[in-house]
Amino acid sequence: MTASDSAPDTYNDTEAKESSARSARSPLPPDDGHIHVCQDGPRDAPALLLIHGSASSTRSWDPLVPLLTGSHRVIRLDLLGHGRSAKPADSSYAIPDQARRAGAVLDRLGIAHALVVGHSSGGTVATSLAEQRPDLVTSLALLDTGPGLDAFIASSSSPIDPSQWPPTDEQLRLFASTAFSRVGYRIPEELLDDVRAMTCHSLTASMGATRSYLEQQALPDRLTVVGKPLLVLFGEDDRRWRSSSASAYSAVPGAEVALLPGLGHSPQLEDPSRTATGLLGFASVHAVRVD
Repeated sequence: MTASDSAPDTYNDTEAKESSARSARSPLPPDDGHIHVCQDGPRDAPALLLIHGSASSTRSWDPLVPLLTGSHRVIRLDLLGHGRSAKPADSSYAIPDQARRAGAVLDRLGIAHALVVGHSSGGTVATSLAEQRPDLVTSLALLDTGPGLDAFIASSSSPIDPSQWPPTDEQLRLFASTAFSRVGYRIPEELLDDVRAMTCHSLTASMGATRSYLEQQALPDRLTVVGKPLLVLFGEDDRRWRSSSASAYSAVPGAEVALLPGLGHSPQLEDPSRTATGLLGFASVHAVRVD
């Protein structure tokens, strides 16, 4: 299957265009604005929802998607405040609200069951969606999602200064560099463009929302209550979250936890093939087939 079209179609609650690949804007309630959605793969295959992390977008999944569409209907969305979605100053960026929007997107696409994959802080949105919609989420996979704030690695570089927005190219590259295992990794320019396109408010509010959600309760505790099949993949050389913290997820009954040697915080970009192998093996057991 091909990657999603760069020019979005528009669709509403009652009509969605069918194609082998699609980008669209999904209208949500007026206080939320529009959510950018991409679909790839056969429509009659099991659904797999990919949720990006803070200061990222659907494009962070681009290298991985072609490896998943042979067996899955792959849905991606830009969370509110990110990518090609709306960036309102007066809407909530709280994790439960982001999860509610993700659930609304699946509802409007007519998807009743999905395996939900979250990268980094996208894993908190995936967890919240499972808390809210256990009927919708059949299983969860988390990529380099820290289980709690004590696992966070403070950056030694200067943070982006909200008073100097938009950030300079140098600030952007320093900010994004810890998302990869190797110093000097060539960061895809389109991902830097996604950060440039954010507002200062949508960036800081989104990052603050993740912190608040983790302060309220650690993810392993939440996921134990959720009771869904869980896969955790963690780059062994992650420079944002201590990879040793992945062991905390072993407290979740039945959880599968694996470290990926030689990879950092963004395994779906650094080694999409190895990441896809782990996801597809898990999905082959836990994905719900469409009747």
